[in-house]
Amino acid sequence: MSGRVFVIGIGPAGEAMMTQEAKDALAQASDVFGYGPYLARLAEIPGQSRHPSDNRVERARAEQALALAAAGKPVALVSGGDAGVFGMAATVFEAIEAGDPAWRALDVSIIPGITAMLAASARLGAPLGHDFCAISLSDNLKPWALIEKRLRAAADADFVIALYNPISRARPWQLGAAFAILRETIPPETPVAFARAIGRADERITLFSLASADPAHADMATLVIIGARASRLIARRDARAWFYTPRFAS
Repeated sequence: MSGRVFVIGIGPAGEAMMTQEAKDALAQASDVFGYGPYLARLAEIPGQSRHPSDNRVERARAEQALALAAAGKPVALVSGGDAGVFGMAATVFEAIEAGDPAWRALDVSIIPGITAMLAASARLGAPLGHDFCAISLSDNLKPWALIEKRLRAAADADFVIALYNPISRARPWQLGAAFAILRETIPPETPVAFARAIGRADERITLFSLASADPAHADMATLVIIGARASRLIARRDARAWFYTPRFAS
């Protein structure tokens, strides 16, 4: 089968934070599928067809791309950040596993990208300097009870915690509920960062303690990082403090 599928992580800010491998793969595609705002971050390539769609039709998007690749086209699916972190890579394999057996013969390449927690960590200092975990607060694809269980386990294990999909118009309460759960175990002075739209014109970073962290500062473009017990802030004379977690934390 001559078709090919590139599943590409475009980073949190489009081309400014894309790897050269991602740019090269994107240039090879005849057709590009993705969530509309992600495609809008990319410069158009002459002769290339774009297929924007909503953020709740990931499976249909993957199936359309796979069907076009099975017809012999080189196609790309793009994800913000890294395609393998709460992104399209898993959706593509879900579609392959359940779909047309011919799709299993396709050449599928997963192209890594800079995920939001890595971009945010770089802006902040080094909050992910020791053990950490990432949890999505979206309960669209898993029950809230499971999210609560994982939050408590991460807090008990003293991980630095990166929260993806913290809040949306349809899910306005989850971040507040998550903070309430974490406050049961994590000390109130623990640093918390709200990192919004890293690398884009509307980038915003704010620091709080866990006790004072207010969900009103977050939206779907925000990544939230909650420190571990060893995490600390270093005051700076003219700028926001550095937020880091020592590598020797115990």
